Amino acid sequence: MSEAAWRRRFRAPRTSLPRWAEDRPHRLLYRSNAGGKWELYAWDAERDDHRQVTDRREGTLLGQIDPDGERIVWFDDTDGDEFGRWQVAPFAGGDTVTLHDDLSPAYSSGLALGRRVAVVGSSTDGDNRVDAVARKGGAPRTLYRHTQLAWLGNISRDESLLAIHHSEHGDSRHPAVRALDVASGASVAELWDGGKASLSIGRWSPAEGDNRVVLHHERNGRKEPMLWSPESRAERMLRLELPGETHATWYPDASSLLLRHDHAGRTSLFCYDLATDAVRAIPTGDGRVADAAVRPDGAVWLEWSNAGAPWQVRAADGASILAPAGEPAPGGVPYRDLHVGKIHSFVASPPGAGPHPTVFLVHGGPDSHVSDEFAPPVQAWVDHGFAVVLVNYRGSTGYGQEWRDAITGNPGFTELEDLVAVRERAVADGLADPGRLVLAGGSWGGYLTLLGLGMHPELWSLGLAVVPVADYLAAYEDEMEPLKAFDRSLFGGVSPADDPERYRLRSPLTYAENLRAPVLVLAGENDPRCPIRQIDNYLRRLEELGKPHEVRRFDAGHGSQRTEERIRHLEWQIDFVARHLGTRPPMR
Repeated sequence: MSEAAWRRRFRAPRTSLPRWAEDRPHRLLYRSNAGGKWELYAWDAERDDHRQVTDRREGTLLGQIDPDGERIVWFDDTDGDEFGRWQVAPFAGGDTVTLHDDLSPAYSSGLALGRRVAVVGSSTDGDNRVDAVARKGGAPRTLYRHTQLAWLGNISRDESLLAIHHSEHGDSRHPAVRALDVASGASVAELWDGGKASLSIGRWSPAEGDNRVVLHHERNGRKEPMLWSPESRAERMLRLELPGETHATWYPDASSLLLRHDHAGRTSLFCYDLATDAVRAIPTGDGRVADAAVRPDGAVWLEWSNAGAPWQVRAADGASILAPAGEPAPGGVPYRDLHVGKIHSFVASPPGAGPHPTVFLVHGGPDSHVSDEFAPPVQAWVDHGFAVVLVNYRGSTGYGQEWRDAITGNPGFTELEDLVAVRERAVADGLADPGRLVLAGGSWGGYLTLLGLGMHPELWSLGLAVVPVADYLAAYEDEMEPLKAFDRSLFGGVSPADDPERYRLRSPLTYAENLRAPVLVLAGENDPRCPIRQIDNYLRRLEELGKPHEVRRFDAGHGSQRTEERIRHLEWQIDFVARHLGTRPPMR
């Protein structure tokens, strides 16, 4: 008997967009889950030879290929805890070694690979630094160090300049940018938009002698690209009239930019001619482009899907680039748009008239958004007879700066207002059965799930909280340093020590006594983002109060990269809901 479609969607092999060595573009690096977990693979396109580079228990996501195509550098943490060191493997195979023994384990804040030097960004408690490691050997040189968070961009073609964006002014959500001299670490130039809007680093020009770098700014109320020449301080704004957010990368001859435009959960691609300011659309089809780049021959490669069509790595002309062996994923039901005032959501529903049992699947981040993309968990719920509602609440990206920053100083409460408004609309429209409503989410979505169950207990039948923030005060104490900086910015520039009441009022633990709905909590033992202690505090309180709940623990970090583990997590959730609502149990 054939396995259920929802399981086959998870098991279907998928690859990321390959990235190539600048000097030897036939040498490429990509990620794939073909072996049952996400790992890095080297691809020699001249010989059509593929080789698995990494093989770790919890999989490997972070890695880059050197410009000369000789080395692959990848990040090695401990069982998904995101704290570790960069390792170096020869492209053609051979022994893996640590990038440099003098670089202590840390959380990664970026990697830039040049032909002569590798630059590493790292973060530990109160120590954020950027170090340069020469290919020819020698001790690392510290180029930058500060108590506030910094992120590493990449390195200029001539390897004389390095770009970072930093939060020395104390706001990690609205960083400034700085160009550094790679030889000395001296500041060459700085840009800051006063903390009211963010600046972030794109890529340097690939052309010889051209030290322009792409920056992304919010001077027009939305994320857009500009060009910056640090040595001359020159800035060039682009002529764009696109809503949402636009990211740019270079064409190989630096004559044009490839624009990836995200708005209302869908992506469009454009070519921007820098000589004429002409903008030409590149057809992709409705959906999401997760990544795109331009090959040396001018071909545009992209990673694309929509809700009904599984992920593809193909050229803009439709030609398949990389299709892993194995059974392809079954298709899914398409999404439809739902607008409630300014709140945009997607809906996926099973055949037949409603009302349906409904899952409100809340995205994480909060600096993220739901897209029209192929998502096996969404389709699994539909297969089991549920409608799924996906809300891009205030705080989501893709709708401009005002929408994203609307939660600053008031996180949690603002997003819940939007979720409640969409819930009321879904019930009023006859889509959602008000007696069978499940609030569910992971990470920030898990936080909003627990907060929503406590603050609006009468609105929800069940809760599913995956790796949530449950006790915000304890979470802040234990979480990774970059997230502490993010939390301070999100809460209006204050820490729990500065304003404990603000954090307490927005902590799900504060409202645990209000819970009516049974809740299932999934927790990662090695999670640095939503640490296990604060979840245990919340569960202990539920136990004291006699609130119905279940917990499932897994031996990984903030989720798992292993296919079977991801299937198991969703199976737990579907089973929990079936036992409480009488819906279909997990199909085999």
